[in-house]
Amino acid sequence: MTELRVVIADDEAPARRKLRRLLERDASLSIVGEASTGPEAVRALRAQRPQALFLDIQMPGLDGFQVLEALGDLDDTAVVFVTAYDEYAVRAFEIDALDYLLKPVTEERLSKVLERLCAHVERRAPDARARQRFWKRILVESARRAHFVKVDEIDWIETDRNYLILHCGAHRYLVRATLKDFLERLDPVEFARVNRSAAVNLDRVRELRPRSHGDYSVTLRGEQELVWSRRYAASALERFLPLG
Repeated sequence: MTELRVVIADDEAPARRKLRRLLERDASLSIVGEASTGPEAVRALRAQRPQALFLDIQMPGLDGFQVLEALGDLDDTAVVFVTAYDEYAVRAFEIDALDYLLKPVTEERLSKVLERLCAHVERRAPDARARQRFWKRILVESARRAHFVKVDEIDWIETDRNYLILHCGAHRYLVRATLKDFLERLDPVEFARVNRSAAVNLDRVRELRPRSHGDYSVTLRGEQELVWSRRYAASALERFLPLG
């Protein structure tokens, strides 16, 4: 595997130095940028487009969540939050953070994060995606039975804490997964994420209506209405524009 490009963003210089020292022990990593404020983090990420970001939450200018919001589409960068506070963990995983490290960071805990990070990057590599076989059906289970649901029967998907709700016509199915991991097994030509908590089967989209700030209102054939946020709309819709 080629070197994995990393940016560190933390307003505390000792914390940045310690994390850099620990990361530099892994020869497969290359630290390509550091930032001590939120705006600096945004600039470093736009300039470097790293595969991984180790991000503090409380920083001057913009906090960690605002950094990600300012960047918009950051799907190619795995985010690991590094913070002294545990109360942000739920919010972090709601936006699909790869992991959540509590300070002080230990070598043992960091090594587990790096294992997950390497596996994540390898799964998302272009050649790996080309070889990947997308799901055609999904096994859903309840207390008394299990059965298969065809992927093309799914109208839309929404998050519910640690679960997903698959909306299939009049039926609802609950599966334990994150939206990000689930969508990696679905064909991106057929499914698109529209906001932090929902994805749609594009064949079910009846119309899009522009809203303010680059957002869209999405109406599905069953009249369900969702918001397609600017963060996810730009890169997704660009794939369907005519050439020329």
